[in-house]
Amino acid sequence: MHNDRLSGVVDRSRLDEAVGAPVLTGRVDRVRARLGDAGADALLVTTPENIRWLTGFTGSAGLLLVTAGGAVLTTDGRYRTQAAEQLADAGVADAVDLAIGGVEAQLTVLGTALVGHARLGLESGNVTWSAMRSWAARWPEVELVPTDGVVTELRMVKDGWEIDRMVRAAAIADAALASVTDLLTGDRDMGTTELAVAAALDHAMRELGAEDRAFETIVASGPNAAKPHARPTGRRIEVGDPVVVDFGAMFDGYRSDMTRTFSVGRPPEGEMARVFEVVAASQRAGVASVRPGERAGEIDRVCRDVIAEAGWADRFEHGTGHGVGLDIHEAPSVGPGSTANLSPGVVVTVEPGVYLAGLGGVRIEDTLVVTADGSRTLTEFPKEVVL
Repeated sequence: MHNDRLSGVVDRSRLDEAVGAPVLTGRVDRVRARLGDAGADALLVTTPENIRWLTGFTGSAGLLLVTAGGAVLTTDGRYRTQAAEQLADAGVADAVDLAIGGVEAQLTVLGTALVGHARLGLESGNVTWSAMRSWAARWPEVELVPTDGVVTELRMVKDGWEIDRMVRAAAIADAALASVTDLLTGDRDMGTTELAVAAALDHAMRELGAEDRAFETIVASGPNAAKPHARPTGRRIEVGDPVVVDFGAMFDGYRSDMTRTFSVGRPPEGEMARVFEVVAASQRAGVASVRPGERAGEIDRVCRDVIAEAGWADRFEHGTGHGVGLDIHEAPSVGPGSTANLSPGVVVTVEPGVYLAGLGGVRIEDTLVVTADGSRTLTEFPKEVVL
């Protein structure tokens, strides 16, 4: 599988598809409607991705307070212009007040907005003990209560413009991988390293329009391929090696996630040949089971059963997948016992793997969006084995 062949397989036209403008209006109202069930009458949003999802603001410092009667975003002077522009672009400038100042000024604004509110919800997975104690001392008349999932559960179902961005992120990743396969199929005497392939892949994604990689790129060859989260090393990739390439692109905040495993220069042999076959069958079964109404845990079971039947149940040592969006790992979990029900707009990965210590490993992964009657695969790079 060489670049000249891939140029006719990877759909580069997706890189030119228009992506809609952000439409965030109504999201704060949806959070407000969930406050009662969360046992709070106000919510302090501290997770950057949640703030971005609600307001469009992408700064590194900010607090968003949502109350029954309003919302206020506080940040410092570094983001004065940026925050105003992003709230306006997102269509929420009329729904979210903006307050700029130092830490003391921000807390004063938030304290004023909290007057008359008895229970303030905090994002329990994001707030430190020291921050909670500081706020409790500052606002003694307000009871601080832990909340979980108030915003992240809403984020689980993507709307059209979110999916547009994930399609673009996936298209960038597809094209980037096609552009670097010559490093694996070229002059073997040059001894391409894992680090060189990872660096080239990261650079290609940037060149194709990614604002960043979705996470730290994994390129793992030979025995290193048996480590599910191996980091690229200076190991030279040799003919016959399995090579796991796990990576993704970020476009306008949204991420893709894809893994392909190749056999360099020749078909896999012996036990590794069977591993390639079994993992491919497992992944096909999992992808086929992604549909509305299905439980995420059932997708994991389908994949796991194929691998267990082949005798490698104990060599599939991670969950089958996860949600993807503004975070590379978000709800729902696609793992053993997960009770999350899939619905149209939910985006998940399916990524079974088998890892044989000292020999190598195989993982195959796609990012999929649940549709009204099944699913759509966003990552389209071919799954042929031999490079």
